[in-house]
Amino acid sequence: MFDNLPTRFYEQFIAGEGLALMKTGLIATLEVSFVALVIGIIIGTIAALMKIAQGKTPTGKFLCKAANITATIYITLFRGTPVVVQLLLAYFGIMGPLGVNPLYVAFAALGLNSGAYVAEIIRSGIMSVDRGQMEAGRSLGLSYGVTMFYIVIPQAIKNILPALGNELIALIKETSVVGFIAVFDMTRAARSIISITYDAFVPYLVLALAYLTIVIIATKGVSMLEGRLRRSDYR
Repeated sequence: MFDNLPTRFYEQFIAGEGLALMKTGLIATLEVSFVALVIGIIIGTIAALMKIAQGKTPTGKFLCKAANITATIYITLFRGTPVVVQLLLAYFGIMGPLGVNPLYVAFAALGLNSGAYVAEIIRSGIMSVDRGQMEAGRSLGLSYGVTMFYIVIPQAIKNILPALGNELIALIKETSVVGFIAVFDMTRAARSIISITYDAFVPYLVLALAYLTIVIIATKGVSMLEGRLRRSDYR
């Protein structure tokens, strides 16, 4: 297993095509992670607001109830099924037959999956903000929407940032399944190297180290952002 490990690494990744293949896969992995996270945050924020919406008039109550039910169904559906099943269903059952690029299918499938988790993270963050903040904003004549977006959500962000960081890390690792629909990510790159060299240990070891490095960098970035937000509380 560990025999001639440096030599095998050099032959496969330096002298061979391994480094170029992993670089191509890394770009796709980062693209899918970033785009899916952005989609997840947008959809998750909308779903969270739909789930906590409350109306005062009969029409408003009906619309808010419908929004609550829709958001609950969406969150339950995407949290209750494996992401790889959602990916395969989206590609082979819905978007693939329409000729959609597999990379775009990965964006959509992982973004929708992430959105379900982000929705619960944001909802819990909003609920953790003292109700007096909303009441204070409304007492100043601000509308519900203005109070939510300018007073409540900014405070909630500080509470949910660690959980969003965890979701980003989980999303980065979940991108390893996009190779099932022919997206050339790092995992698929490692399998391509194995098909050339017939040596599985070195490519998978490099793959594990690559994911570990990305996760460490992402964790450090989130920690730095948390620190800056905490320092802003004391200004």
